[in-house]
Formats: sequence, C-alpha cells, structure tokens
Amino acid sequence: MPANIVLLVARILLAIIFIMSGFGKLTDIAGTASYFTGYGLPMPTATAVIVGLIELLGGLAVLVGFQTRIAAWVLAIFAVASALVAHTDFADQMQMINFMKNLAIAGGFLALAVEGAGSISLDGRRAA
Repeated sequence: MPANIVLLVARILLAIIFIMSGFGKLTDIAGTASYFTGYGLPMPTATAVIVGLIELLGGLAVLVGFQTRIAAWVLAIFAVASALVAHTDFADQMQMINFMKNLAIAGGFLALAVEGAGSISLDGRRAA
C-alpha cells in the first residue's frame, strides 16, 4: 500500500477519537466540568472548554492534514498529560489499559509529527 494512503488512514484513525471526544466535551460543558472537578483540575469549566477545543480542533487539523506536525505534537503531549492526570490508578486494570492506550496514541502522533501528513492532505497540497 502506498505510504501516502497509509498516512491518510493513520491520520483518520488517530483523529477520530479526539474529534468525537472534543465534540462531546464542548456539547456538555457542565458535565465535563463536573467530571474534571472530580480530578481536582483547576477552573473546571474553563478547563473543559480548553480541553474540548484542543481535542476537537487538533483532531480536525490532523484529519485534514493542516499544520499536521504541530497538531500532532500538541495531541501527543495532550495524550501523555491526560494519561498522567486521569489514568494512574494501576490497581484498576481498566485504568492501566487506558494509560497504555494514551501512550500508544502519543506514539502514533509522534510518528506523524516526524513524518508529516503526506501528499493527501492540506499540508501536501500547499507544498506542491
């Protein structure tokens, strides 16, 4: 399979979880803020909006391949940070799995940050 097709599929698979999660947070700010309060995050309503925007806009940027390297770095850091904030109860098997999932996602974003979006992207069209 051509590398640019693989990069497109990788972008879609990495982006979809962030687009859906960001949209969910932004359409239920109060619920998200309440959830964040349980983790002791500061200014939970503002944090909910910021996190929702990072996920949604970052996911959309990766999906369409716009400023992909920057978006991939931001989402890689975000994935590690959210693992450290919300998934460190290793006595709970699901939390350990979610922690490892976040690290794996971060790894995918780091590879994308190094490789770029490929030619089937807005970045690729701008470079042509």
